[in-house]
Amino acid sequence: MESFALEFDVWLKLVVLFGAGGLTPGPAVMLVMASSFRYGFRPAMLAAFGIATANVLWLILAATGTGALLETFPAVTFALKMLGLIVIVYLAGSVAFGPAPDMSIGSADAPKRSLLYAKGIGLQISSPMPLVYFGLLLPVFFDADKPMVPQFLIMLATVTVTEICGLAVYAGFARWIREKLQNATAARVFNWIIAVVMTVSGVWAILA
Repeated sequence: MESFALEFDVWLKLVVLFGAGGLTPGPAVMLVMASSFRYGFRPAMLAAFGIATANVLWLILAATGTGALLETFPAVTFALKMLGLIVIVYLAGSVAFGPAPDMSIGSADAPKRSLLYAKGIGLQISSPMPLVYFGLLLPVFFDADKPMVPQFLIMLATVTVTEICGLAVYAGFARWIREKLQNATAARVFNWIIAVVMTVSGVWAILA
């Protein structure tokens, strides 16, 4: 009997694509790592949930064919990527040139939950990385001959779970590194590494 939503092999390919994407050190990963390193695992996951929330918008654009439409306007796509890169460079700069890391800061000193959540949303909406995944890669997984809503819901659940799990791994890793570093200088170096990787991944998305 023919599936009314996604074929199992198509779904597995989707899991592999976004599982690998969730474990690839991009701007979203670096934001969560920086937040976890500075404030702790739980505050960092607020940024992660913001990123997952923004993915809903990207998924809607993919389902409606907006991403495929962008392929016919390469100049617009490039402009959107450049705008996203500007946002990434700004966030990377705030990590690299922000206040010197205070090793005594913890979750009690984290900013408002809404701010961390909003940072995640803002980064993911403007980042060129999801434009590549959702705008150019994801639309091919939709089958126009099958009901769109079940496909959308399955993809939403799959993308959300893989994204959150990947970000949680990096948040835990960043917190582990924080516990191993004993001085502010080493913490500053770690922040610079995060900023550089964040910027490089943004540039990679521009060239993709």
